[in-house]
Amino acid sequence: METDPLRDPRQRVVGTRETLKKIGQNSVVRVYVAKDSDARLVQEVLTVCQARRVPLYYIDSMAELGRLCGIEVAAACAAVIVPRPAKSTEGG
Repeated sequence: METDPLRDPRQRVVGTRETLKKIGQNSVVRVYVAKDSDARLVQEVLTVCQARRVPLYYIDSMAELGRLCGIEVAAACAAVIVPRPAKSTEGG
């Protein structure tokens, strides 16, 4: 399971609200959900992932998912997103 992109803030979002927002924008490559997260918190994420056929992976704990994301707090879910193209700095 590829978790390296979770460390890069430009390639991931953390949290239920941000994950759902990016799924709605068709910007998600895959979603990670902590097995010990509150089912009520992540149910909508699970439902939307299934409906939109977004690959879903489970991580053992919220603490581990937070560490994989390089943050100091636990996380119920996170998503790897399609990187946005860099803005051009050329004038014209």
